[in-house]
Amino acid sequence: MNNFLKIVLLFILGISITSCTKDKSTVEPLREYAAQYATDLANIETFMQTHYMTVANSPGNTEDMDVTYTLITDPGTQTSIWNQTTYPIQTRLVTVKQDNADITYKLYYLKLREGSGTTSKSPCNVDRVLTSYRGEYIFPSVETVASADVTTIKGFEFEESINPETFFTLTSVIRGWSEIFPQFKTGTYTGNLDGTVSYDNFGAGVMFIPSGLAYFGLARSGIPAYSPLIFNFKLYEIQRVDNDGDGIDSYLEDIGSIDNPSTPDGYVVTLPTGVLNPDDTDGDGIPNFLDVDDDNDFFTTASEIKDPITGIAYPFATIPTCGGTGNGKKKHLDPSCH
Repeated sequence: MNNFLKIVLLFILGISITSCTKDKSTVEPLREYAAQYATDLANIETFMQTHYMTVANSPGNTEDMDVTYTLITDPGTQTSIWNQTTYPIQTRLVTVKQDNADITYKLYYLKLREGSGTTSKSPCNVDRVLTSYRGEYIFPSVETVASADVTTIKGFEFEESINPETFFTLTSVIRGWSEIFPQFKTGTYTGNLDGTVSYDNFGAGVMFIPSGLAYFGLARSGIPAYSPLIFNFKLYEIQRVDNDGDGIDSYLEDIGSIDNPSTPDGYVVTLPTGVLNPDDTDGDGIPNFLDVDDDNDFFTTASEIKDPITGIAYPFATIPTCGGTGNGKKKHLDPSCH
């Protein structure tokens, strides 16, 4: 066989192999968010009803507020996460537009400790947090018991961070984190002679996150697609963020919520066009924490909050009003003055 024929045969063989490979590798379409949420919620609630937890109360030690989850084998002596009352179950409802529909997620979380101290503070949902955590995903496991298939919801640890050194920006992590961390506060900490830091009275909790507020259909290293997640976490410190660079930290641009438009709630939000957003003073569709001109008067916020004598920005609490028609609003929120 001459070289030309060999080349032709190899080319045909290559096409055949490629064609077979393409036939066998199909891409699974994403599941519907609403249907997956129903499954996730059922699995989360079943996990909470069939497991009990042990909380390490060990102030001053690394394992303080660590949590372990164990399958209930003796209902008479082991109280489920669902039924225990030491750390009452709390919920937060989060509405997200997915698949062109509004889906309202229920986030369960437990406050093991809220966090306290003379400098204790809560992060806004766009701040940075220093946190230690342990993450698990939950999944249904089918086992045969006495010739019958029994489904148990189990958890599997995929990651743990004990001594964190890096802050996480809450706009760059899964949505579940940015919804729950503002419910907690930092504590206190002291530096040690060996260069380590000891944390006390920090906020600590457990959050249960449906996959739609986590990675959904994207498989991550150690986490299968469509996995609900559980995080046991400790909030050590926060860093404030000025998202639009206007000289005002974003948490100070939290004006209110839809339910309480004049009461800050720890969350700054972007809402669809046409929906009244209390965090958007001028109603231009850009919330203040992302808007360089908060009152739409064509003067930047950064210029309006400067002391005209020193050229330095006023501290937020002392930004003056100007007696215009803004009903006592600070200067940068009142379009009638500059």
